[in-house]
Amino acid sequence: ETGSEDIDILPNGLAFISSGLKYPGIKSFAPDKPGEIFLMDLNGDKPKATELRISRGFDLASFSPHGISTYID
Repeated sequence: ETGSEDIDILPNGLAFISSGLKYPGIKSFAPDKPGEIFLMDLNGDKPKATELRISRGFDLASFSPHGISTYID
């Protein structure tokens, strides 16, 4: 709803999307909502972004992702 900050597309068609960047001096459309990471499979007929669950113990209240990248080993 509030847009993505960055996207990284893997060779297999999976896309990771970061959303929820809050930066001082820039208006936030959802100031009380923590950042999120989404996964989208671009191989399907109607790709849909699905929110990934963040592990317990992670400080979601301050999560404000700026960029995203993947490493393939």
